[in-house]
Amino acid sequence: MEPPAHDPWNALVRSLESDRVHSAYLFSGPPPGPADLALRFARALVCEGDAQQAPCGACGPCGRSDPGDPIPLDGSGKKGPLLRHVGDHADLLWIERGADDTRVRIDQVRALQRTLRLQSTDGARRVAVVADAEWLNQEAQNALLRTLEEPPPQTSLLLVTATAEGLLATVRSRCQRVVLRRGRTLLGDEASDETREQLARLERLAGASIPDVLDWAEEYRGARAPAAAGVTELLATASAWLHERATSAPDDDPEPALRAFRTLQDCRKVLVQRNANPQMVAERALLAVREAAR
Repeated sequence: MEPPAHDPWNALVRSLESDRVHSAYLFSGPPPGPADLALRFARALVCEGDAQQAPCGACGPCGRSDPGDPIPLDGSGKKGPLLRHVGDHADLLWIERGADDTRVRIDQVRALQRTLRLQSTDGARRVAVVADAEWLNQEAQNALLRTLEEPPPQTSLLLVTATAEGLLATVRSRCQRVVLRRGRTLLGDEASDETREQLARLERLAGASIPDVLDWAEEYRGARAPAAAGVTELLATASAWLHERATSAPDDDPEPALRAFRTLQDCRKVLVQRNANPQMVAERALLAVREAAR
């Protein structure tokens, strides 16, 4: 399905007002926007107040769905639960990567499916948020696809991802797209110190030597989970930087930037694989951006 051309939240509110809520949504864009919007929509779906004000924060379901300090998850189920509720609301479920995990594991998807097969509270609407959806491997996506194809009654699945390219086409096609686009301001005054530093390094990348590029990629060595998270941020910033350059110089040949974009998309797909090496993914991405910048 095509993403809505209007403001994402207003479109979601209209679906609440008309009671035309889809069984699956795919929220994508630069973090943390998609996860924040998915959480807001999940709470709005169970809110008993006016749709225009949802989540109202005053009704019983809103009180129970206040996320507070979320319980950390563990994809193995050894150090923490596989999934959690949003706040204390029995019909709002959430899964994401564990703190030490590099992917959302299939056991988490199966735990979510088992929970969704149970009877909801008084036949009320249920919502399941799958955060970090780009970190579902193919096996986990195929398992989730069965729920997307035959969702339980009164149930909505909200998938959250920085980019949709890493998801199977069959998964994407069963979701209503909600796209949050990175604005120019996020590369300007509102950028974090870390993003500003990355942008400055990307600006210098055209004149960097191959050893310089490899030295930068070597910063993503070490424990895989934090390294993969760092490369994910690098890919997002590099994509936004390429877009900024392409739109600010429309008369330039777009092909180098398009090739680099395609390489960054491939890097996102590779990074989710179990044996992917974040340092090598960073090398490939940085070399592609360097070539486009030159």
